[in-house]
Amino acid sequence: MPVRSLAVAAAATLTLAGLAGAAHPAFSPADLRYARQAVPANDGWASTGAGTTGGSKADAAHVTVAHNRAELVAAVAGDTPKIVFVSGAIDLSVDADNHHRDCASYADPAYRLDDFLAAYDPAVWGRTAKPSGPLEDARARSAANQGLTVKVNVGSNTTIVGINHAHLSHGSLLLAGVSNVIVRNIQFSDAADCFPAWDPTDGDTGNWNSLYDLVSLTGATNVWIDHNTFNDGDNPDSDQPLLFGRPYQVHDGASDIIKASDLVTVSWNAYSNHDKTMLIGSTDTVGVDLGKLRVTVHHNKFDNVLQRAPRVRFGQVDVYDNYYIATSPDYQYSLGVGVQSAIYAQNNYFKLGQTPAGNVIHYWKGTAITATGTLVEPAKPVDLVAAYNAAHDPDLIPDAGWTPTARTHVEPAWAVPALVSLLGGSH
Repeated sequence: MPVRSLAVAAAATLTLAGLAGAAHPAFSPADLRYARQAVPANDGWASTGAGTTGGSKADAAHVTVAHNRAELVAAVAGDTPKIVFVSGAIDLSVDADNHHRDCASYADPAYRLDDFLAAYDPAVWGRTAKPSGPLEDARARSAANQGLTVKVNVGSNTTIVGINHAHLSHGSLLLAGVSNVIVRNIQFSDAADCFPAWDPTDGDTGNWNSLYDLVSLTGATNVWIDHNTFNDGDNPDSDQPLLFGRPYQVHDGASDIIKASDLVTVSWNAYSNHDKTMLIGSTDTVGVDLGKLRVTVHHNKFDNVLQRAPRVRFGQVDVYDNYYIATSPDYQYSLGVGVQSAIYAQNNYFKLGQTPAGNVIHYWKGTAITATGTLVEPAKPVDLVAAYNAAHDPDLIPDAGWTPTARTHVEPAWAVPALVSLLGGSH
């Protein structure tokens, strides 16, 4: 390593020793080299525009290690170029002494779930209006209490990298109105909402809706989400009860990209056993999302996620070389074709079990999708749009109207399962 690089690494190590104490292991020179990587050229939409360098230009004073929530919150704030190593397991739902906070600790004194269920039972409240009144206000205050703790706001020009089997649980990384952010090599799990909102007008039978994504992009530009792992940990949706006849949904997205976010690459991640996985665009209303929401999704493993892999509105979204395992009896769909969406899906591999190929695509008021080079186990070529059109109405046009260019190499679909399973996710 050049002398200057060694000096930078040594200075950073000294800085960390002062921050975290000599008893904590510091990062290695190899860790620092990894953390200084920018998104490679032609690696999807995040490599376009101004490019995505994160905190690669951080000086030694802005290279830190976070071992707990307080250190993480302080380290990722602000727009100065910075590298933040997440070391080991960090619980984001903790008090000032780093002790875990459960749902009861966030509850407003006037809130009890049993009282809420009695007041807003559709047989009592009806299905034509959302809950209102003192109990709903108490639920909202409870949710606000939780949000103050479990949401971690990330500043611009930031690289967040996991070391020592990094694991962020019970909270959400929020990238709101920022640019130039890289998140790599972290396991994210169980951003459970303690106080889901009941909406009897959502769908035909109502739904419970939760607030927190594991990683949430809202109005964020030039972001690279790479080599991470996303799941519900030891709190799967299957363990939640049915309330008002609907699943009590405590988890929202794994990595949602909404509200005019743009120029994002989501690569080499492992998603498993999650419901609402990746929403790109949050509303059907034409507005700030037009010309935005340009996202590349490549070399990810979607292992029994139930829907939204991804669901898209408005954006030009390139989805290639992903491995989908869709054998759960609760599987709904993978590719959601929403309003004015333009999905270009190429060389993806699906293990469907008993799921019909026509269910891979779902109609959400969109009109077109390109899907080429698809293989369905055992390596059988399938025209996903034709399969969808044969089983559903209205028909979709098999041409999204654009061709991605920000790519270096597209693997043949037959190679994807082994490649993604071996090299994807956090380590």
